[in-house]
Amino acid sequence: MAAAKEFKGGLEVEVKRNELRSRRSKAIKDDEYTQDGSVDRHGRPALKSKTGGWASGILLLVNQGLATLAFFGVGVNLVLFLTRVLGQDNAEAANNVSKWTGTVYIFSLVGAFLSDSYWGRYKTCAIFQAIFVIGLVFLSLVSYLFLVKPAGCGNRLTRCGNHSSLEIGVFYLSIYLIALGNGGYQPSIATFGADQFDEEDSQESLSKVAFFSFFYLALNLGSLFSNTILDYFEDGGRWALGFWASALSALFALLLFLVGTPRYRHFKPGGNPLPRIGQVFVSAARKWRVEVPLNSRSLFEVDSNECDDVTRGRKMLHTKGFKFLDRAAVITPKDCIEKDGPQNKWLLCTVTQVEELKCILRLLPIWLCTIIYSVVFAQMASLFVEQGAIMKTTISNFRIPPASMSSFDILSVAAFILFYRRLLNPIVSRLRRTGLTELERMGVGLLIAIMAMIAAGVVEIYRLRFINSDCANCESPSSLSILWQIPQYVLIGASEVFMYVGQLEFFNEQAPDGLKSFGSALCMTSISLGNYVSSLLVTVVMEITTKDDRPGWIPGNLNKGHMDRFYFLLAALTTVDFIIYLASAKWYQCIKLQGKCEVSDDEEETFDV
Repeated sequence: MAAAKEFKGGLEVEVKRNELRSRRSKAIKDDEYTQDGSVDRHGRPALKSKTGGWASGILLLVNQGLATLAFFGVGVNLVLFLTRVLGQDNAEAANNVSKWTGTVYIFSLVGAFLSDSYWGRYKTCAIFQAIFVIGLVFLSLVSYLFLVKPAGCGNRLTRCGNHSSLEIGVFYLSIYLIALGNGGYQPSIATFGADQFDEEDSQESLSKVAFFSFFYLALNLGSLFSNTILDYFEDGGRWALGFWASALSALFALLLFLVGTPRYRHFKPGGNPLPRIGQVFVSAARKWRVEVPLNSRSLFEVDSNECDDVTRGRKMLHTKGFKFLDRAAVITPKDCIEKDGPQNKWLLCTVTQVEELKCILRLLPIWLCTIIYSVVFAQMASLFVEQGAIMKTTISNFRIPPASMSSFDILSVAAFILFYRRLLNPIVSRLRRTGLTELERMGVGLLIAIMAMIAAGVVEIYRLRFINSDCANCESPSSLSILWQIPQYVLIGASEVFMYVGQLEFFNEQAPDGLKSFGSALCMTSISLGNYVSSLLVTVVMEITTKDDRPGWIPGNLNKGHMDRFYFLLAALTTVDFIIYLASAKWYQCIKLQGKCEVSDDEEETFDV
């Protein structure tokens, strides 16, 4: 009897020891592997020590800086290339630049769709960067062989000769290949960089938030070289040299990206989201007479601790609002449910699937309010440059290229990122635990944008007052120094830190797991639509303000126009947009996630290109 008790007691001790060992083993495993569902390039759970972190993050930041240098080596002076080399007038060139820039960011939707649905972020980045390099090489060749003729033309004094339709066609093909490559790559690289940090790890989650600020800083520092050194050469007529430098920078960025392949962390693509969204709409419509239960636990969800079977991401908790969509997750007698979920997903959807659609619908009003801000931002690459080109651009014997004034925007971005992260955010965090939220920062960005447009309008008023009446047709008739543009560029830079960095963080955090690149693409497409709206607005304003005796607000000769009124119009529109944004931000409801998403051993997939 005593022996039996002793044996039983020893058995219980051994069971407890095994449980303790199991817990320790799990703790060690949790400490070694990422907990957010990320995997290595072979599809296995990612080891923290061998993948991701700042080792991968810094590599991607350098990649972004070099790719941005290449992109802005073309984009920052494109308006001057169109006027000086191709012979377009100011309004036509400004509209073409706005359309091209808009197309760049429209292509971001293509990249985001392929990234989230089929290719994954790594493959998407590699393929579109290769297209980007090809476009830059084409542009360099066509400029060197055909467009910049005679050699050295295209500066502020010498215009280039006429060009054939074929030459102009190849030029547009090359710049739109650049648009496709850069646009498709941008939303994926931002999200891919954030993927390198485990948000379930307290230390890495802080690094993930910081990454977006450094990402935007790298973007701006990369364009600094383009806005100074390359701009100086291109403004002097050495366009082909500037374009070749951009092509080499993009090629080096691609090679650097490929070098880091073994260390990257990945998330598996979640499949085409369009059928998932359509299933919710169809199921809800077919059950429009069904009563939604008061207890959300009665709604359908798969009983699994792993990824959601449909979205392949973390499960999302039920939220209030858009109640008509909840009908898609109501279980009725007609629904046939087996162990692995509903047989017909067009009849019954999971709560996570419904919440994914709700999340997108909630993001749309916020996204729409960012478009007017992008209209303001678009002026920096078009009207700001044209305004600076007819101001006094010389200091002693040194000439300041008008496009290089955007370097003050870049320096402003760098300064305000450091100001926000090192000073403002720590102070606000002491007063309020959450600090400034992304929505609050975006609102601040809108306010600063209003100030920037007012500053630009005031500068234009004074520029017109300093015109030499005896020199109405001179290249730079105003004696007002171009340095008076510094405040408007600095204010735009400050607004970017609050608006665009806030946007990147907000859309990445609030987008469902299966649509993270789509979240980044929303930021890009707001810039795209902003450029299209800017082009449309210029056309409408010129149509309304051009009369027989008046040349309009933005004529070919800006000394006869009133660009200041256009700037004040943008300030007024942004003010109205800010009021609408406040209402949208107050209404917004944040996404609610259930927890980490585990990776099944039978779902391994290789991410090599």
